[in-house]
Amino acid sequence: MASNSTEHVEEYQLDTDILYRFNYVTKFIGFDNEDVKAILESKDLVAPAVPIIVDAVYEKLFKFDITKRFFVKRNAGFEGKLDEFEELSDKNSEQIKFRKDMLSRYLVKLVTADYSDPNFVKYLDWVGKIHTDKAGSKSINVDYIHVNALMGYVSDVVINYIETQLKDDHENRTRTVRAFNKLFWIQNDLFTRHYVNDFANLPHKKQQQGFCHNWLAVAALGTLVGVAGYLIGTRK
Repeated sequence: MASNSTEHVEEYQLDTDILYRFNYVTKFIGFDNEDVKAILESKDLVAPAVPIIVDAVYEKLFKFDITKRFFVKRNAGFEGKLDEFEELSDKNSEQIKFRKDMLSRYLVKLVTADYSDPNFVKYLDWVGKIHTDKAGSKSINVDYIHVNALMGYVSDVVINYIETQLKDDHENRTRTVRAFNKLFWIQNDLFTRHYVNDFANLPHKKQQQGFCHNWLAVAALGTLVGVAGYLIGTRK
């Protein structure tokens, strides 16, 4: 018989505590130790295919000028040569190789990480944040529509590869595909939280907004006083 008990979830912590948020989303989706086990057991299947998956992802990103344009901006941590838009290639650009390495490390980490380690959860959150101007390069702020589309494509490529490789092992294929599907939705939430202000009406957010508005008002007043003082001084 299904339980009628209702678990309390604290909105404030969902917004301020990444581990609390991760635990809530994983519990809601049903991502459990069996899913983690299925993902880790797929290491020997997925890890060798990472270069193929990464190439497919970047080939897709370069099919559209609106996504390609983000790669002419300097990525955080990259010190090499930046190519102009017209000469930028997904094959031989120094910065593209740098970014491909980042995606490769991410995919490998998914099938090798300790999912009970809080640092791994923080890493997944960082992956979302690094696509905005809140972390890394201040010149890069990828619009969420592209992030969402990219996550959908990465998910499809990975899951299609797994289904193809495990086509004769129905039980293992099903459990692995379901586990990765849940994982990619969890990752998508850790992208979304850096774009969508879900908890704008909570008191701590209102206080932050109030502080920001007050600070801007003080700054504006200070500027006006300074200008007025200058004008008065020039008339003497």
